[in-house]
This record gives sequence, structure tokens and C-alpha cells, in this order.
Amino acid sequence: MAELAWIIPLLPFISFLIIALFGHKTPGNGGKVGIAALLASFVLSLAVFVDVLGGGSAAGRFEWARVGQVSVQMGYQVDALAATMLVVVTLVSLLVHIYSLGYMHGDARYKRYYSILSLFTGSMLGLVLADNFLMLFIFWELIGLCSYLLIGHWYEKREVGHAAMKAFLTTRVGDVALLIGIFLLFLHTATFSFAGVEAQVAAGQLQGAALAAAAILVFAGAVGKSAQFPLHTWLPDAMAGPTPVSALIHAATLVAAGVYLVLRSYGIFAASETALLTVAWIGGITALFAATIAVAMTDIKKVLAYSTVSQLGFMVTALGVGGYTAAFFHLVTHAVFKALLFLASGSVIHGTGTQEMGQMGGLRSKMPVTFWTWLIGALALAGVYPLAGFWSKDEILLSAHDGGFTALYWILVIASTLTAFYIGRATLLTFFGKPRDKKVYEHAHESPSTMTIPMILLAALAVVVGFANSPHAGYWFSHFVYFDHPHEASSSSFVILWATLAWVVGLGAAYLLYGKSADDGWAKRLGLGGVWRVLSNKYYVDELYNGVFVRGTVALSRATGEFDKEVVDGAVNGIGALFRSGSGLLRRAQTGLVQAYALTLFLAVVLGLVIFAIGG
Repeated sequence: MAELAWIIPLLPFISFLIIALFGHKTPGNGGKVGIAALLASFVLSLAVFVDVLGGGSAAGRFEWARVGQVSVQMGYQVDALAATMLVVVTLVSLLVHIYSLGYMHGDARYKRYYSILSLFTGSMLGLVLADNFLMLFIFWELIGLCSYLLIGHWYEKREVGHAAMKAFLTTRVGDVALLIGIFLLFLHTATFSFAGVEAQVAAGQLQGAALAAAAILVFAGAVGKSAQFPLHTWLPDAMAGPTPVSALIHAATLVAAGVYLVLRSYGIFAASETALLTVAWIGGITALFAATIAVAMTDIKKVLAYSTVSQLGFMVTALGVGGYTAAFFHLVTHAVFKALLFLASGSVIHGTGTQEMGQMGGLRSKMPVTFWTWLIGALALAGVYPLAGFWSKDEILLSAHDGGFTALYWILVIASTLTAFYIGRATLLTFFGKPRDKKVYEHAHESPSTMTIPMILLAALAVVVGFANSPHAGYWFSHFVYFDHPHEASSSSFVILWATLAWVVGLGAAYLLYGKSADDGWAKRLGLGGVWRVLSNKYYVDELYNGVFVRGTVALSRATGEFDKEVVDGAVNGIGALFRSGSGLLRRAQTGLVQAYALTLFLAVVLGLVIFAIGG
């Protein structure tokens, strides 16, 4: 079945065309077409996964262009990494498609939404199957375009348009660096193929500073797409789009693409210690930085947004310290419980009409299904045993600890504690305590089955999927997906102790501060008002970027405009005036008298003879 993997992305692409062209004539205005296509892709992905599980693989390529003696080929490949990602992407996207039936019901651009959602999924699946940098980059740009269109779905709102543009422009910074890195790799290896480039690197054709530069440039693309510091600012603002889109972006497509890029080209990074250290520290800084901001957010989706940035930091750190399998396993488990949390938050928003946790409270009795599914996702994110997040986060901590990265290990322990705290805070503010806004509470209601069923399925997965890489399953996942050789997973009582203490302390602190009081006043009472203000304003990074880059660009454009107007146009106008005055003299010389013209000609000939005679 692996050889049929190319059909998996083709089905959503066909769905996109059908909905875009004939959406109003199809069942459900295109929604059911998108679901049917994704269901077929998911079933086929499962078949491919089972085939690969039994030792199967597949690849196919063709010549796309020829430049001199160099053949540029396009193709696909199916291995354990790709097969697993196919299942993750199609499953999450399918559930998002189903959930959207209820969430987007009655939307004015319903058909457009489903058509782009199909294109988005197809593009991500194409990226997963790509066997070379060039093909990956094509799909990379397509998912960037789709994210822009989906984030800006309600573009009539000014802030939504700004959020979409911010996402598009910020990720383009990383994309430009990625493209330069790809061509730098091609310059030294004469191939775009992942396997070909890694073979050339292993043979020593690319090494030293050039290898480090190429790897870091490729990583810059991942920094943009996976919202790593300092290109993280676009992701929280992307919450302006529909919540199902947020779930898809944060769980299985756009942000996952950056981590997948490093996983797919890991042979290049593994050959450069400089590149690995860069990856590790960018990830560690991002994990802690974003976790501190999530602590102070009041918008339920913003909490989850910064949580995603932080968890991506965990994955990137794992890649930098050599935890290839740990990073990918956390990508898989995070896709499940973060998609669950976003869909549950969407259910809360759908049922209450607000995203502000300060207006919620006491919703667990009004929305029981949403509450219990959210709780499972929250505990999984916090790393509570035996849910999915416990097993995958433990592996990342173990990789940092065993790799001798002591500072990064403790950074991740602190970030884990903050993770438990902010998700505990969000849970208490949303579902516990007394209602803080009677109108919101009275309006609150449970979501329809099209929304709750996907949440229940994801909650079940969040309970069981972590066992795939646990001692109870013989660390099966570590022997299925690995780099170079199977990862011999193990456990450490020291790491387990601190991982457990992290969620116990984090959830305990959240309960002490928010169990009875449903506000953030404790920070001011403890003299931390200034710190809280900095966190609430996200360290003023947006203001800094706005002042330096946005206003700086505007100021530069104005200065350029003035230079063009005063200097360039002035010079052109001056030359024009000079010629106008010169042409006036020539015009006066045109007397119309033949005798004058003859005299001028005679004098010119005489002058020429004199000059010739003198020169001779």
C-alpha cells in the first residue's frame, strides 16, 4: 500500500477543486465533500502506516528540469517518519473538518472556508511526502498561503486582517532564509534530494562553517513556521481566525511543518555541532519565554497559543540535544492533546460567546462534555501520569539530562512547572468557581454532537497514545521512528522525580492562587505587579518590533520618497530646464536666412582646416 501514498494528498486537492468550483451544488455546500475526501485519505494513511509497520516502504521520482548536467528531480518517499505524520495530519484534519460543521454553521463564507481547509491539508500532506528540498519548499509556501487565507477568514474585521498579514510577513522572513539555505546546500552538493544532500555531507563535500551556515539557514525557516523566538509573535495573533483553524495550525500542519523540516533533514544538523547548539538554545529560550507569557494571558485561546509556542520549544530543544525520537513523539502527542484543547476552547467560545476567562467561571455544570474533555487535554499538557504528555515530555527531559545539557534540562523543568501552572489557572478560571458574568453563564450551553464527538475521540487518544513509547509497550515507538539507529529508550528515577514534581508544584500553585479567588490580584499583593504587567504585555516584543521594523520601514520609505522627489526628480527637472534654456539659444540661431546658414558652414570649415593644420 505504501506505493499508493501519493493518492493521500491528491484527494484533498481534488476536494478543494470540487468545493471551489461547485460548492453550492454539493451536499452541505462543500463541507461533506471535504469530510469524505479526508476520511478516504485517513483510511489510506492507516493502510500505508500498517504496511510500513510491517517493513514496507516506497519512493517515486521523475525528472522535473535539467540544468546543464544537473538533473532536478521531484518525488515522494514513504518511511516510518512520513507514515506516522500522514496518520497524524489526516486524523486531526478530519476531526477539524467534522467539528467545523457545527462551529462554522451559517458562516457567510462557508464554502470558501472548506475549500481552503482542503487545500491546506493537501499541501501539508504533500510536504510530508516530499523527498527533496525543492518540492518541500513548494508545499511549504502553499501552507503559508493557506494559513494567511484561513487566519484572515473574517477579513472584514480590521484586527483579523492585521493578524493574517503579520503571520504572512513574519513567516516569510524565515522562508527567505530557508530558500537561501536550500540553494547553499545545492551549491555544494548539486542535488536537492534529502538523501543525496545527507550523503554528500557524510562524504565531506560540505563541512565546517559552510555546513553550519546552511543548516542554520534551513533552521531559520523552521523558526518562522514553528514560531520560535524571535519570530514567535505571529502565532498568538493568529487566534483571530476561526478556532478550528487554530486547532489545525497549532496541532498538525503549519507549526508542525517547521519541526518536521528539521526531522526530515536531521542528517545535516547532526554533522554540525554549531547548528545543533543553535537549535537547542533557541528551543530552550522559546520554551521558557513563551511559558512565562502564557501565565498572564486572559484570553483562553491566547493561553493555548503561547502554550503551543512553548511546547514547540520543547521539541526543538530535543532535536538540538540529540533527542530525535523524543522530539517527534512529543510532536505526535502534542498534536492530539493540543487539538483537543483548542476544540474544547472553541466549544467554550461557541457556548458562551466570549474568549475572556475573566467573564467565565462555573461552566463545568453547564458544559459537562466540554469540561471533561478539556480536563483530559489539560492534564496531558501538564504532564500528569499516565496521560500522553507525561511520556513524551519525560523523554525530552531525559534526552537533555543524559546528553549533559544541564542548563537546558533545568530550563525545561522550570518551563514544565509553568506549563502545569498556566493550564491549571485556565481550567480553574473557566470551569470552576462562581460565574463572574451572569449573562455569559446564562447563555452558556453545550455544543452540538458534531463538535463534541471529535473532542471525545481526541480525549480518548490523549489517554492512550503516550503508551506507545512507554516501558509498558517496550518503548515501541523508539524502535519504529529513529535517526541512524534505534533509540534505546530508558527511564531515570531522577528525571521522573523532577518531571512529577513539576506538574505537582505547578497545579498545586494554580489551585492555591485560583482555587478560591478568581482573579490575578495575588501578583500585586505579593509585590509582583510590575512583573505581571511585563508578562501581560508579552515583554513588549510587539511594541519593540513595531517601533524598529514597522515604523522604521515607514520612516525609511518616507525618506526614500523625499529623496526621490527632491534629489532624483530635482536632478531630472534641472537637466530638463538646462536643455530647455539651451534649446532656446539654438532656436534663436534658426533665422531662416540661407546666407546666414552658408556663412556658418564656411566658418566651420575654415575652423576645421585651421585645427587640422595646427595639429599637423
